[in-house]
Amino acid sequence: MTDSNHNTNQDSSGYEKSDANLKFIFGVSIVGIVIIVAIVVFLSEYFLYTKETLIYETVLSPESSKLREVRAHEDEILNSYGVINADKGIFRVPIDRAMEIEANEAFSKGK
Repeated sequence: MTDSNHNTNQDSSGYEKSDANLKFIFGVSIVGIVIIVAIVVFLSEYFLYTKETLIYETVLSPESSKLREVRAHEDEILNSYGVINADKGIFRVPIDRAMEIEANEAFSKGK
């Protein structure tokens, strides 16, 4: 008698007879997709930021002493007077003054 009561209380058909909750499955899927997309975007932006920071620190930021010396020498040459060859009459004039002289000569020839 206990066996017959036991069989009537349990369904032994071997499969689920109720439908799956599609709203729950759809909601969990959407939330999962949004989280994955957010993580991918965050990691991409973090990678780009780290890459740019590393490039700046290793390549763009440090200035060598030799480069500073070259730039100082160039500034001195471009912005000072000097004698290049006195016998031939070749002199160095600051770049601003040389451009002004050339402009005046071109203006006077145009008249």
